[in-house]
Amino acid sequence: MSTPTGDIGLIGLAVMGQNLILNMNDKGFNVVAYNRTTSKVDDFLNNEAKGTNVQGAHSIEELVSKLKRPRKIILLVKAGPAVDAFISQLEPHLEKGDIIIDGGNSHYPDSIRRTQELEAKGLLFVGSGVSGGEEGARYGPSLMPGGSDAAWPAIKEIFQATAAQVNGEPCCDWVGQTGSGHYVKMVHNGIEYGDMQLIAEAYDILKRGLSLRETEIADIFLKWNTGVLDSFLIDITANILKFNDDDGTPLVTKILDSAGQKGTGKWTAIAALDAGTPVTLIGEAVFARCLSSIKEERVRASKAITGPQKEPFRGDKQQFIDDLEQALYASKIISYTQGFMLMRETAKELNWKLNYSGIAQMWRGGCIIKSVFLGDITSAYQKNGNLESLLFDDFFNKAVHKAQPGWRRVVAQAVLWGIPTPAFSTALAFFDGYRSEVVPANLLQAQRDYFGAHTFRVVPGKENDKLQAGKDIHINWTGRGGNVSASTYSA
Repeated sequence: MSTPTGDIGLIGLAVMGQNLILNMNDKGFNVVAYNRTTSKVDDFLNNEAKGTNVQGAHSIEELVSKLKRPRKIILLVKAGPAVDAFISQLEPHLEKGDIIIDGGNSHYPDSIRRTQELEAKGLLFVGSGVSGGEEGARYGPSLMPGGSDAAWPAIKEIFQATAAQVNGEPCCDWVGQTGSGHYVKMVHNGIEYGDMQLIAEAYDILKRGLSLRETEIADIFLKWNTGVLDSFLIDITANILKFNDDDGTPLVTKILDSAGQKGTGKWTAIAALDAGTPVTLIGEAVFARCLSSIKEERVRASKAITGPQKEPFRGDKQQFIDDLEQALYASKIISYTQGFMLMRETAKELNWKLNYSGIAQMWRGGCIIKSVFLGDITSAYQKNGNLESLLFDDFFNKAVHKAQPGWRRVVAQAVLWGIPTPAFSTALAFFDGYRSEVVPANLLQAQRDYFGAHTFRVVPGKENDKLQAGKDIHINWTGRGGNVSASTYSA
């Protein structure tokens, strides 16, 4: 039997799989390709991979036999049962220390389970987020691997060479344990939802509020893309707004205003609720897509419900556009602040040691949310790996305070116009809540104790004989109830 020469194997020859193979081949790695429909292997070798060093395999056994140890096999198949099915097929042919890598869009609890199951059998598992779409896979994606720590030294060279590079640094680093790689990819997608919603709201304000044409709005976005908002999504938005249909009409105006979603933003919002973390902007971005999808009902509502009378804008138009740029920047800061808060809380709960500066660095290139802004987040966490909130970093603290006046003016004007800004508004509401030493939750807790005997605690320093700080207290508010509490304070 010939000596194995394959550095890594890949199962799944859809567009992403093919492009990732060609990318790794370009970087000097010998890749073995396999697909369940084996005719696709031959088609790939005879066309896209012709003239490369890519090897083909027509069975799982052949795939494994062509790989050097420890064997490294990437699965790029549909998330869910297909991943488990291929793992089951691979297991009998693998040996201790071999590595299975799931590069699909799997839900992180599945990756936690798979890590534990495979490690119990002496195998290693990596769940890796892969972002950047078809072009990213071909020329350099953002890669977010996590799982069995022992796997990282074996895959590090391949992954970091294959990933996008920014200033000579790879957009790939080890994320952390068990399902953390797919968790970080999930949060990335949630932040992507938020960024897209904020940009859509800015477009709506410029179009409906200032009555600007698409080409004028595109020019504004192009200008923004040279400053603090320099990013992939701002860039493509300008291109979209300048793209005309055959009749000269901006194509975007012909697209039905009903947005789809694949569920990763929803996963992030659910994870935030489960963790008790106020990731409000991503949540509103998900709900905005839900609202957009009830198009027929919105059409009926538009005829039955009236809003404020639209008045022409009489202020300084350029100043307002500058305010909008600052509002978008500040709201992005809030969204990323919330995303990193969520990762921090989950890391505590699941005992993950997450690399926060590395995560921001992974997102600087190759992915949908890549931006100059992420370099500043990388710097913030490099200065302080235990940073509690981005708003406590000097750079972001100053940026938000500078943006605050214009941010408030934009939200206020949108309300007066009757233009919905769920993402801008919730970002500002979070900011005001986060900076408030006192919020009205004392009344909420009193109400809970009144109707449900859920108890409350008093402000430290204001205790007396009846009300002791740190104790769970129930009061008989009406004189008719009992003195037994229904549950603990946290229920």
